[in-house]
Amino acid sequence: MRLLLGLLLASVAAAPALADPGCAPDRVDLRGPWGQASFSVEVADDRQERATGLMHRESLPRSAGMLFVYEHPQRVSFWMRNTLIPLDMIFVGDDGRVRRIHQNAIPLDETGIPGGDDIFAVLEINGGLSGVLGLAPGTEMRHPAFDPATAAWPCP
Repeated sequence: MRLLLGLLLASVAAAPALADPGCAPDRVDLRGPWGQASFSVEVADDRQERATGLMHRESLPRSAGMLFVYEHPQRVSFWMRNTLIPLDMIFVGDDGRVRRIHQNAIPLDETGIPGGDDIFAVLEINGGLSGVLGLAPGTEMRHPAFDPATAAWPCP
């Protein structure tokens, strides 16, 4: 029995570490002192897609979201017109660092939600989830939309 346990432990120790899956256009990775998380995302990177966003949807899977990507960093503001589910909005600079988080945006509310200046991307996820995960300004996001030369966490 002792030999079998020793062989099992040796084989686990010799197993290669899990490889980094890299980046994919349909996924964002987030990391910070709280740990790491990944979301499957739909990318809204043109005017029409950004205008529609997550409107008229009755639900959003817990590990899913929408990533709004702009051509260049700019001042952005969102609202919840025709959006039926509460959302957290994570505003990110062109270096991939979270600048601001707006938690639990109220469904159907047309009040503007300012994201700030120099925002390159916005990740929308289920309302309250950013707090559960511990996301905060400074959290790093990885996605192919970020320039690897300036990204805090570049794609491999």
